[in-house]
Amino acid sequence: MEQGASTLGQALIGQGMIGQASITAWILVTVAFFALGILVYVALRNRSRRIDVEKAVQAFRSLDIEAFKNLVDSNEEAFLRDNLSPRKFREIKRQRTWAAFLYAWETGTAATALARVGQAAQRSGDPETAASGVQLADNAFRLRLQTMRACLHLLGGILWPARPSQPSPAMLDHYERAAETLVRLGRFACEANGLGRSKNVPGL
Repeated sequence: MEQGASTLGQALIGQGMIGQASITAWILVTVAFFALGILVYVALRNRSRRIDVEKAVQAFRSLDIEAFKNLVDSNEEAFLRDNLSPRKFREIKRQRTWAAFLYAWETGTAATALARVGQAAQRSGDPETAASGVQLADNAFRLRLQTMRACLHLLGGILWPARPSQPSPAMLDHYERAAETLVRLGRFACEANGLGRSKNVPGL
């Protein structure tokens, strides 16, 4: 009798844990789709706006990517995990993950504007400028995709802080590529086709 009651109790506990895990999984999926919807909405809204070239370039260059690297650094997280109580670690982890999410979000917004700068550069009469514009638009678009992936992953980290964080090498790699292309295209941002004077590129 006691053995049967124990078995029943274990079964109920197991079902409860499975039910809790399912609820958590559904919450993560719902939040992920909600965040994705916001990102898509912002991207579509920005496409209909005129672009200020100098502002877009400055926004990208002002990103503090080193701060983002620190926030997702696995060694830093391991240090905090070893030196803080579990409760305090989860609190600090959520704060750091939220800050990293905001960095990734801002990087994605800047990447969207930068892609449009590249698209505008493609219409330049200078072959080198046009070629750099193609490369910049491609790198910025890929960076945008990686920031979306990073945001979704970071949202999971906010809801589930005990889970080990993973760096975002793909996002950081595409950031570096876009930055390098932007350096080569610097002259376009200030001078090409008079955009440095008018600042606005209609039709983008």
